Amino acid sequence: MQTVTLSLFRFDSVAARLWAFGMMAAGRFALPRVPGLKFWKLCGTGTGEGFTPRPNTHVYAILCVWPDAETARNQLERARIFRRYRAHASEAWTVFLAPTSVRGQWAGVTPFQAQTPPETGLLAAMTRATVRPRRAFRFWSRVPDISSVIGADPNVIFKIGIGEVPLLHQVTFSIWPDADSMAAFARDRNGPHAKAIRAVRDENWFREELYARFRVTGERGTWGGVSPLAHNQGHA
Repeated sequence: MQTVTLSLFRFDSVAARLWAFGMMAAGRFALPRVPGLKFWKLCGTGTGEGFTPRPNTHVYAILCVWPDAETARNQLERARIFRRYRAHASEAWTVFLAPTSVRGQWAGVTPFQAQTPPETGLLAAMTRATVRPRRAFRFWSRVPDISSVIGADPNVIFKIGIGEVPLLHQVTFSIWPDADSMAAFARDRNGPHAKAIRAVRDENWFREELYARFRVTGERGTWGGVSPLAHNQGHA
């Protein structure tokens, strides 16, 4: 069963942050050599809750697609590039995901293979978009409103904004306790999220879009000194 992992790394010292920045280029040569790795993206993050155009030089992310959970766990533990990231990072956390639905493409391909819809348990939502340069200002003017609503939602368990290219390539990722709470956030027709979706369609903001949902199957490490999933359904 295809497994997707999102790994976050926090770098505190100036030397570590410079190393992580350099790996945004150097990592492109190392990741293709990792056995079993089918698709990968090196990403930076935004400041605050991550949904901002200002980069956070302390936090970086690696998104990976693996053929199965065993390969994912083995390579994340053993592959040299991931060991190097953990050695330089002050903190690292990985969430393991099983795709349940996907629509659209990422860099011209559909990286996730949708599998059996979840029955119960934690769910994650991911949106990825390539913003048309002439629409970037309009897009980023809406994002703070959406970010504040997500942050205030009592149901959201975890959220972060990441991206490959500042301003133009944006990924939002959030974890929810169940499908109902995730749908309730998106359903508010008068909220900033719904208004932004309508603007996407009416004003043709994006050149490429991908929307995916996942079942959360596990985690490794901590974030902010704790497990983000610890007070929800048990995941190893």
